[in-house]
Amino acid sequence: MIRYPKPLKAGGTIGITAPSSGVPKELHSILTGGIEQFKKRGFQVEVGKTPWTNEKAASAEAIIRAAELNSMLQNSNIDTIIPPWGGEILMEILPILQWDRIQPKWILGYSDTSTLLFSITVMTGIATAHGTNLIDLRSNEWDDTTKKFMDVLMGSEGSTIFQTSSEKYQSKWNHDKEPNPYVFELDTPTSWKTLDGKPLQIDGRLLGGCIDTLQNLVGTPYADIKAFREKYVPDDKILWYFENCEMSATDFYRSVLQLHYTGWFEQSSGIIFGRTPAGKKVEGFTTWDAMERLSQMTGLPIAYDADIGHVPPQITLVNGAKAEVKVENGHASVKMELK
Repeated sequence: MIRYPKPLKAGGTIGITAPSSGVPKELHSILTGGIEQFKKRGFQVEVGKTPWTNEKAASAEAIIRAAELNSMLQNSNIDTIIPPWGGEILMEILPILQWDRIQPKWILGYSDTSTLLFSITVMTGIATAHGTNLIDLRSNEWDDTTKKFMDVLMGSEGSTIFQTSSEKYQSKWNHDKEPNPYVFELDTPTSWKTLDGKPLQIDGRLLGGCIDTLQNLVGTPYADIKAFREKYVPDDKILWYFENCEMSATDFYRSVLQLHYTGWFEQSSGIIFGRTPAGKKVEGFTTWDAMERLSQMTGLPIAYDADIGHVPPQITLVNGAKAEVKVENGHASVKMELK
């Protein structure tokens, strides 16, 4: 069965570490901005050394990143861990993590952070939270979609959490923008879609993340989906969610084919794909073509342009949680049960 972390309490401690990329000096202000917002809200914050440095696509050497993360995962005084953002090569620390000493606590993030979230849930059965990054919380106000992450972090086992699709999303990144009142410039109407345009309802145990990085875990101990099903969710189907950060349409298609051939989509109920800034078509082949062919091969329903990933804002999805997702007329609702 899935194990859920204890809820984050008022005045609890947030651990900030960078298991993937750190924040370069010229952007330290957005890191401190996120830290200060939690302090203003009455939380204690323990910041490691790795968030402040970045060289050669990582915050520090793998052994240093792993040691700091291991320390926070094992520290009973730290209630929740939130990396500043994702990055590129988190997977190189996975063999150095002390898996049998991980204490259940919420870990929040996306992008390459989802490599860690996914692996922890698959390897240990501990629920993890795929949602916003620390640097995107540097404003006095959090938009209605983003702020639902607190419902997750402060939720206890047995809780039910409701979320809905955003009204608008941000079409372009700008880290220099001053929050007014939010970090994100929500400028484009949101519309979740289904392949056939018809209403859709899917139920299952949530699991997923950034497909750019998760595909590289195929065949490793950190992505043994068959073992995960048998040990932790033997009676449930998996409701997959993915987002594409940088891949072209054909890169994306090869990736989902690999997951399909490996058996990830067996005993599954459906797939949700997030909005993407990528997906460049190749010789007329589009990501829509890839999703249509995947649906035909697997027989699974697919929703896309969801509030997940690198085109914010995003809902917070709990790996391992039971979920019911409904999509109709461009709007979506997500009901998660932490049980």
